[in-house]
Parts: sequence; structure tokens; C-alpha cells
Amino acid sequence: MNYIKITHDNLEYEHICCAISNNKDIQVSSKKAWLSERMKEGLVFLKSVERGKCFIEYIPAENAWCPIDANGYMHINCFWVSGSLKGHGYANDLLNACIADAKAQGKRGITVISSQKKMPFLSDPKYLAYKGFKVADTANPFYTLMYLPFVDKEIVPKFKECAKYPHIGKRGFVIYYTYGCPFTAKYVPIIKDYAKEKGVPLECVFIDSKEKAQNAPMAWTNYAVFYNGDYISNEILNEKKFAELILRFTKKMYSI
Repeated sequence: MNYIKITHDNLEYEHICCAISNNKDIQVSSKKAWLSERMKEGLVFLKSVERGKCFIEYIPAENAWCPIDANGYMHINCFWVSGSLKGHGYANDLLNACIADAKAQGKRGITVISSQKKMPFLSDPKYLAYKGFKVADTANPFYTLMYLPFVDKEIVPKFKECAKYPHIGKRGFVIYYTYGCPFTAKYVPIIKDYAKEKGVPLECVFIDSKEKAQNAPMAWTNYAVFYNGDYISNEILNEKKFAELILRFTKKMYSI
């Protein structure tokens, strides 16, 4: 398998795997704009030449859009190999490339946010453990910060306190999101329109800076759903899934 590193020179015309479409699609344009800014901060997006979900995205942890203390580490934002591209060793290739790059830059190791068991949008904890990653810290309700140190007795990274016990002082449904995940650009407006149509209280909070992300009230900042202050989910909602949440928490049923 051959791989391509996305740069400012090829970002405009290369597809970005997780949102395969034309550049006029809001999912593509929002993600590419986000990537362009993060590349100035050391972000690397490495993907297969094949059109599919086979890529790794990483950045120096000091610039990561998540509330962690991991100075000197390289942080994996997203790591995804799926579909027909699974089972060929491509995940190993991508991870090894990340490790080699981090070592070349003199990093302490690699960090990545995962979960106690495999969850949507999060890297597989079993695979990470198999590759030598260890759990450095945990955050409610199910998040783990995993790390791969390059030397023994390295400083152990951790979640910031603001993220360990996610809770906010707001009523109703609240969605936090970034453009770090392209799907948010499509589905957040859909959910906003659906909530307005049904008269469901909903606030959408757009995290538009590294500083906001690093001090967010939850571990996974790409997308987070709260209800009456309590953390619910990291899974990006469509109308059906949102209607199910409304029924679950308010006992009110709405049509799609």
C-alpha cells in the first residue's frame, strides 16, 4: 500500500477519506479548513492512496484539541481503517509511521483517547493494547487516555480535571462540537432544525479554538451531548437518534 501525506499543496484536491465527496460539500470544506489551520501547528494527516477510510491524523499534544496534559507527546486525533481495507496490515503501517515521526521529533511517546470497550468514533482499545499502549488516565463515563512511552519511567500523561467528571450548568439538550470531525458540519444544523421544528430545547456550542477545546467539560471534544447538565454521548446524532434520546429522557415522542 502507498500512502499520501496531506499538505497545503495537495489539500484542495485530495480526498480526506472520512468524508468522500466533492469540495463543495460542507463536510469536506469544513474539515479541510480545520486541517489547514492545524497543519500550521504540526498536524499530520497520512492516508492511503485508495479511496476509503484508511488514515491517521496526529499533532503535538500541546496543540491537540482535547483537555489533556501530555507535554512532549504526539497525540493521535483520529485513526481509522475500515471496510475492505481492514485486515491487510495498513493500520500497523500508519501507526508505525506516526511512531517514527514522533521519535524523529524527539517526542516522549504517543497518546490517544480511547474507551474501556470499543465505541463509535474512538480507536479500538484492544488493538492499542496489543501495540503496547497502556492506560494513563480515565474520565467519565467511559474514556481512557492511552499512551505509548518511548522510554521507561516516562512522565505519564493525564486528563485535565475539567474533563474527568463531565457536567455543565445548563438545562435541556446541549451539543458541543468542532470541525475536527467532518460529520458535525452536516448533522449539527440538521439537529438544530429538527429541535426548532419540534419545540425541543437545544443549544449548540461550537468549539472554535484550541484553548476552548483544551478546557472543555468533557474528554472527547469533537462531539458531545448533554441533557440537563449530564453527559450523554459522543455519537453524532441524526434525526432518528435524536428522537430516541428525546423519548428516553423526556418521555415525549416525535415523528421523523
